[in-house]
Amino acid sequence: MAVPYHLVIASKNRGKVGEIRAMLAGLPLEILSLSDYPEAPAVVEDGDSFLANALKKARSLAAYTGKTVLADDSGLEVDRLNGAPGIYSSRYAGEDATDDENNRKLLAEMRGVPPAGRDAAFRCVLVLYRPDGTYEEFTGRWPGQIGETLRGGHGFGYDPLFYVPVLGKTVAELTPEEKNLASHRSQAVLALKRYLQDHVFPEIRR
Repeated sequence: MAVPYHLVIASKNRGKVGEIRAMLAGLPLEILSLSDYPEAPAVVEDGDSFLANALKKARSLAAYTGKTVLADDSGLEVDRLNGAPGIYSSRYAGEDATDDENNRKLLAEMRGVPPAGRDAAFRCVLVLYRPDGTYEEFTGRWPGQIGETLRGGHGFGYDPLFYVPVLGKTVAELTPEEKNLASHRSQAVLALKRYLQDHVFPEIRR
């Protein structure tokens, strides 16, 4: 049996950590999260891109823990808003904004915009960062539209507003299993999983 590979997810977001754990199931990983390191130094996400923010979080936590870190920066890019909220997605309505406050602000800014002008995409940049400073990058993109009302009770973030035309539902109306088959984060995490299978755990068949 392979020796468990320690991996620290640079997030306290229970929804995000849960999604990643589920998608990496089957690999001999001991997965921790930022919640397991309450004294870890806070990181200001002031980078100018998703990759810059992911790397900043990863470097800090790898230096603190001495372990390999998985860090991502994800966000919603709305065409009508020139890519906003983008890297500011989690704090769109303010530094300590709740998901509901962020959604309400986006709804207000998109009020009156016809369906043809509501295109958007979720983006994810994920890095696997080693204590020696080397890293791998994985990305995902999920196209959709901004809905006109909040719908669904699953997920987190902008899920109740993000409508996926090919599925006929908002992300918050999908089951966790359905979401993990299609989301931007699942695309990136599954690319990571293939990398781990090929390069870290080659004895494990896909």
